[in-house]
Amino acid sequence: MCETIVFLDRDTTDRGDIDLSEIESLGKLVYHGTTHPSEVNERIAGADIILTNKVVIKGEEMDAASNLKLIQIVATGVNNVDLDAARQRGLAVCNVSGYSTESVVQHVFASLLNLETNAHRFAAEKHLWPDSPIFTRLDYPINELCGKTLGIVGLGAIGKAVARVGTAFGMNIVALARKGVSTGAITRLPKKDFFAVSDVVTLHCPLTPQTLHFINSETLGMMKSSAILINTGRGDLINEPHLVTALKNGTIRAAAVDVVTPEPPPADHPLIAAALNNLFVTPHTAWSSIEARQRLVDKIVDNIKAFRRSEKLNRII
Repeated sequence: MCETIVFLDRDTTDRGDIDLSEIESLGKLVYHGTTHPSEVNERIAGADIILTNKVVIKGEEMDAASNLKLIQIVATGVNNVDLDAARQRGLAVCNVSGYSTESVVQHVFASLLNLETNAHRFAAEKHLWPDSPIFTRLDYPINELCGKTLGIVGLGAIGKAVARVGTAFGMNIVALARKGVSTGAITRLPKKDFFAVSDVVTLHCPLTPQTLHFINSETLGMMKSSAILINTGRGDLINEPHLVTALKNGTIRAAAVDVVTPEPPPADHPLIAAALNNLFVTPHTAWSSIEARQRLVDKIVDNIKAFRRSEKLNRII
């Protein structure tokens, strides 16, 4: 029997530049670019498998899909699916991890290099070059990464990959100490020392009750006034109004954020409305290289095939 697979928010993953033929071969695939909450129940009514990146699936939605067997999250985070409700109904839930590591690492250093070289500002002002009295322009400072200390919060796959690239740039690598975790090859420092020595702090830890607003006026105040903060993790790792104040007051030199709360942000969001030259904001694109998005789809295919063989691959439930 041909199963029906409903992809509720394809536009979050594909802009027509990745190959979906393998996933299309798995059954009757029904695409929706985006799905409003009011449209979910009707769209999944006949689904055997649901694909969702950000569309919320709770018990009510699960009950609307009488044939439902598998909820495949088109991402690593699982907060948009009620796992307890799925467990109670005997439904399988899978996610995908590890597909975007190299893309995120690349973005971390693209952001950092823009802030350290001011390349984005010089490039936006190319029209001023003809009026320069010298052969170049020295309007904005340029700094080198070599010899600086890169402080990493969260030494998972992405954090370790960031450390690898930072080392290639000649940076000294330290990590924030975490209770119960051995030191290993990278020096781990307690919070006060970590923030005090780091020239760059980059966040790669999960969002938990302990890390919620972990970056705030207190921790920002522990940092060097010359330090740069980078966040490609989750928006709520940072108290965003506190960060804006720190950037305005010179508590830290600069910040690059690829994630905010909520997403998409309202026009008056503190990090969107702030007109700051020392703030570099990108719209949650760190994960989204073509290669990463293709790996994401390929891993979804592997998950579905494994599920059909009664094997557990990337199974949350």
